Amino acid sequence: MEKQRIVNNLVSFGELFSRVLKNRDEGKEGATELEKNGQDLIDRVSSFNPWFTTDFVLNALNAWSASLKKEKVIQWLDAYDLEGRNTPKKVGLILAGNIPMVGLHDILSVLVSGNELHVKLSSKDSQLISWCLEILSSLDEEWSKRIIRTEKLNHIDLLIATGNDNSARYFEYYFRNVPKIIRKNRTSVAVLTDQVNEGQLNGLANDVFTYFGLGCRNVTKVYVPQDFDLDRIFSSFYKYKELINHHQYANNYDYNKAVYLMNKIELRENGFILLKEDDGLHSPLGVLFYERYDEPEEVFKGLQEKEEDIQAIVSDLDGYLDLGKAQSPELWEYADNVDTVEFLITN
Repeated sequence: MEKQRIVNNLVSFGELFSRVLKNRDEGKEGATELEKNGQDLIDRVSSFNPWFTTDFVLNALNAWSASLKKEKVIQWLDAYDLEGRNTPKKVGLILAGNIPMVGLHDILSVLVSGNELHVKLSSKDSQLISWCLEILSSLDEEWSKRIIRTEKLNHIDLLIATGNDNSARYFEYYFRNVPKIIRKNRTSVAVLTDQVNEGQLNGLANDVFTYFGLGCRNVTKVYVPQDFDLDRIFSSFYKYKELINHHQYANNYDYNKAVYLMNKIELRENGFILLKEDDGLHSPLGVLFYERYDEPEEVFKGLQEKEEDIQAIVSDLDGYLDLGKAQSPELWEYADNVDTVEFLITN
């Protein structure tokens, strides 16, 4: 498929998201059936998956609408030769469902690479992704022919699978003869200095709490200077205080608090997040690990040794992802730093 046709399709896809968001404020008059379906889905998807609240689904739609602007789509695709493959390969996708539409980037990568999509949806995110597949099928007849939903990935040529460390071992064995990308458990961290300002700390709050902290790009560990006042972090977190009214989040918070207190572990808390001093990276839901440091260079040296566990590093220092940007990756910023499109067009 010629590149301009792909660009037009992706821009149209993003524009539909924008119209759905706009119509939500202005009413459904004049909306297409697909747009109306999206409007209805935003309001009822939490009945299928309580973690997918209306606010967080809207957040995901806004992020995708911003990513699929024409200039960004062109910048993404200009790095590749997309017109060289005459015979599509069958690409199996095993999608995650931890945050809304988390598998969409892999879906788009398969389509733009000219391959055939054999997708196994996550039961946690089947409604939103099914709606996205409907839209993509409506945009281009060739894409429609190349989108196949399945429960069994038999006779595929390539595989992209996302899961936890246990499922990754199964995928590695079962698909041992297939070129593949297997994604495992990762998380994100923040490194703060004494110069971090309140606006940046507000950004950190988004990195920690967006999607309840369930994504691999959510910050679960923060490094702070020895004399850093942790109350500054609590102040920036206050805007997310209503999360404790979500019963599943509250259950996790209460459980982890009880476990720590029974074990006489010292905590800092504000009623909806626990701060625990810990040298680990993967904090439980409702908990944020922190660690104090003397020199930031020591922190980054240690993080290099743990790079297999880290998805993103945010910081107020130059050279790192800005605080508040962890959940807003660009199209060309790939999970695990593995270029999915390059993998799909060269295998």
